[in-house]
Amino acid sequence: MKRIALFLLTNIAVVAVLGIVASLLGVNRFLTANGLNLGALLGFAFIMGFGGAIISLLISKPMAKWTSGVHVINEPRSADEAWIVNTVRGFAEKAGIGMPEVGIYEGEPNAFATGAFKNSALVAVSTGLLEGMTREEVEAVIGHEVAHIANGDMVTMTLIQGVMNTFVVFLSRVIGYAVDSFLRKNDENSSGPGIGYYVTTIVLDILLGFVAAMIVAWFSRQREFRADAGAAQLMGNRQPMMNALARLGGMHPGELPKSVAAMGIAGGIGKLFSTHPPIEERIAALQNAR
Repeated sequence: MKRIALFLLTNIAVVAVLGIVASLLGVNRFLTANGLNLGALLGFAFIMGFGGAIISLLISKPMAKWTSGVHVINEPRSADEAWIVNTVRGFAEKAGIGMPEVGIYEGEPNAFATGAFKNSALVAVSTGLLEGMTREEVEAVIGHEVAHIANGDMVTMTLIQGVMNTFVVFLSRVIGYAVDSFLRKNDENSSGPGIGYYVTTIVLDILLGFVAAMIVAWFSRQREFRADAGAAQLMGNRQPMMNALARLGGMHPGELPKSVAAMGIAGGIGKLFSTHPPIEERIAALQNAR
């Protein structure tokens, strides 16, 4: 409940900030007496689309720590914590990235990487993962998360989300204006947008939002294959990653906050909207890799 409330409040705050920015820049006044100002609308769509995605990326690390209850390992308090930190350090050096922060959180088997920049990211693993896997399998999962960082997946997914958001905002308002103009073409006394504009825009925001989510999820699934291959390359052996995936297939994957779900090791249900491919497809891709 806390996570959902926090997610909603964060989104409301982001939208409010973007609305103020759009107002200050004057791009929110795209509906004029002379019709639709496409330049202003594109500026508005760009701010609302990319602004939200970029803000979410910038606050992803502190939000992930807060919502998941991540304990960041500043000074290892046990041999296990020291091993996790050293494993992340070794992979980071091999991948050519800065040392990420390393953390542990309570939960079912899962792990994630997040952060706006390659050289200041966060890798976190759950207690369920540490308790339910061999060290070699945990190492493979950590390699998978480091590969996400090295591949720049957080930034790439933000850019894709921004493009999709921009198209949704732009197209829904263009089509909404066209529908409203058609419905009121014989009304000479009409001024400003009518109910047709608002209804069409709201409906299309929802429908096009679903389409955008499917496209973003498809890109995310491709990134998972790359991260699996990256883990195998970092370890110099694909078998540990295959073993880790096989074991995860028999586990109940822990639910991650929405802000980091796309970078987790285990995915959800629903093929079109799933950010992760099925476990068996990922194992097959590793088996067939050259």
